[in-house]
Amino acid sequence: MKQIIQYQKTGKLSVEELPIPVLRQGTVLVQNYFSLISAGTERTSVETAQASMLGKAKSRPDLVKQVMENVKREGVIATYKKVQNRLDNYKELGYSCAGVVMESAVEGIVPGDRVACGGASANHAEVVLVPKNLVAKVPDGVTLDEASFTTVCTIAMQGVRQAEVRLGENVAVIGLGLIGLITIQLLKANGCRVIGLDVSDKYFNLALKLGCDECRVSNFSSIPMVDSFTNGIGTDAVIITAGTKSNEPVELSLAMARKRSKVIVVGAVGMNIPRSPFYEKEIDFRISCSYGPGRYDYLYEEKGVDYPVGFVRWTENRKMTAILDLMNQKRLDVNSLITHKIQISEGLHAYSIITNRVKEKHVGVLLTYPGEKKINRDSINISKINPLRNDVSRQIILGCIGAGNFAQSNLLPYLDKTQARFKSVVTNRAINAKSVAQKFGFENALTDSSAVIQDGEINTLLIATRHDSHAEYVLEGLKSGKNVFVEKPLAVTKEQLGKINAFFQRHGGVPLPQLMVGFNRRYSQTFTDIEKFFGLTTDPFVITYRVNAGFLPKTHWTQDKDQGGRIIGEVCHFIDTISFLMKSDPVSVYASSIRSNNELVVDYDNIAITIRYRNGSIGTIIYTANGDSAVPKEYCEIFAQGKTAIMNNFKETIFYLNNKKSVKKYDGRKGHKEELLYFIEQIKNARSESMVQSYIGTTHLTFAIYDSLVNNTVILLGNN
Repeated sequence: MKQIIQYQKTGKLSVEELPIPVLRQGTVLVQNYFSLISAGTERTSVETAQASMLGKAKSRPDLVKQVMENVKREGVIATYKKVQNRLDNYKELGYSCAGVVMESAVEGIVPGDRVACGGASANHAEVVLVPKNLVAKVPDGVTLDEASFTTVCTIAMQGVRQAEVRLGENVAVIGLGLIGLITIQLLKANGCRVIGLDVSDKYFNLALKLGCDECRVSNFSSIPMVDSFTNGIGTDAVIITAGTKSNEPVELSLAMARKRSKVIVVGAVGMNIPRSPFYEKEIDFRISCSYGPGRYDYLYEEKGVDYPVGFVRWTENRKMTAILDLMNQKRLDVNSLITHKIQISEGLHAYSIITNRVKEKHVGVLLTYPGEKKINRDSINISKINPLRNDVSRQIILGCIGAGNFAQSNLLPYLDKTQARFKSVVTNRAINAKSVAQKFGFENALTDSSAVIQDGEINTLLIATRHDSHAEYVLEGLKSGKNVFVEKPLAVTKEQLGKINAFFQRHGGVPLPQLMVGFNRRYSQTFTDIEKFFGLTTDPFVITYRVNAGFLPKTHWTQDKDQGGRIIGEVCHFIDTISFLMKSDPVSVYASSIRSNNELVVDYDNIAITIRYRNGSIGTIIYTANGDSAVPKEYCEIFAQGKTAIMNNFKETIFYLNNKKSVKKYDGRKGHKEELLYFIEQIKNARSESMVQSYIGTTHLTFAIYDSLVNNTVILLGNN
């Protein structure tokens, strides 16, 4: 399929052939007929990506702050690599489209239905995969080109709802671009008197046609006209839909607003807000959040969890339906806003128009698609086989399932330095598959994981998907005879873990492919040196591992119960490391957590865990999300047989022996490189060494921690 994408490092736009997405539960696969370019938003996005690094930094000071925080935690070099990795990717454009359903995994929506789509998946592409809460059926009286405006119209509707205007009230709209012209119509449908203001008069006639009562150039000389329009009262609300770095729209809105009225910011404008006008008039200043309730909520947008209508009347989806109903009643005219219809194959011309490189008057710029054309479902070939990877006696032919930022930063760069042949990479989003394939030299980019599992030539899998899918892919890979490296965790439920354990029990004594779980800490140079320092002691250990994990909101995907949460997803690292050093099986565990009145804090993000081992050792893990980010993340103290070692965030280890102290410095790496090289060597040398039961034991222990927290009791493990 054809799709418009942008390379983030240079900002270059292109129309590329990509594989179509694969249907997932709770989504619909839609063949696009029209998609709307949101001129203001997309122009800013394109121009930001095309700016220099300094320009990017100036435009996103919030991201600069995040980068500086990351420098404190991980250092300059690691942060630089992370930033470069994020820039060395492609970005999808577009968030408002309409088409016909090809496949559906959503109740009430069937193939052939006409739908409007919104959100991050509603891109400028021939086929899109959209979650159910961001899809709305199109009434018979609405054409698909009209329906493609739906999502942009919901942004305008959210601004109007934030204004809480009533019949007969006077409202000023500052900024008569696409969203401003839609806002005027929604206000008129609500019975308001509307005055429109813009720095240019080029859309005044269109605004008047769409119902605006008066139009004026947006500057302070228009204030007398606004006073006259409102009979000296001032506006009951001002809705700012302009896009500018200037603070003038906000200052102008304060000058024309009556006492105790509202100012709503929908567009991106300067926010250097003067205090006196707010103070004197007690202005209610609000910022409208995109489509409204549901936006940026992972559970709503990705998981399809709706808000009860009795508590949240106007969610994203309900607003989409309301917009389509207004179009069907002919109370919202978007046809008059369409200035261009451009085929997807010529899509770059559309961006030349909205960025003013081609001087054409424009409002609604639509991209059109071929409709009934057969869409390619196959992979796309990216590169030729690298001949340097074909000279090993035991050829490793790699298939990668899942390749997000973690895999791109911590796994693939190290595998790339081996002689493995990178054959195919699979991600849910075609754009990500293309980015990774080009960056690391994979031959093929796909969106269908089954194609990699069933590929008889591929003998090794790297699995770096979201946590809930790990166990399924591990079993599928092993059953197909492939070696498997899976990022932690191995499984997120007892049932999943049981199936993996049963597989190995059934095949006991039979040579099996290699399985390795990404418990990387034990392979780091830091802990390798600590292991050597203590040697083969039979004395019990006392180990304390403190983790300043950092706060994550409940809406973060790792906090989703289906993904296992942070204990299963991250604490497993520290369990594995402690068990590796003690070389003994755990016999019991007790965990307790703090309780917070802060609704944003997850209950089990701040915990203390005590594990007893068969050899008498005790391991304690302190895992906290409520500490200061300036404190290094990981700190471990190990005591045994008169020796002590203190590991400080993989930057240094202090060794104490015979009243003497020695310090060894490290580069901060946590063992990702070493674990992958170990995995490759195991395969190449056909070693039979297996640590599967260790992986299963660590994972089982994470489940026991949850049991202990829930039941507030010690959980006994194994044969005690």
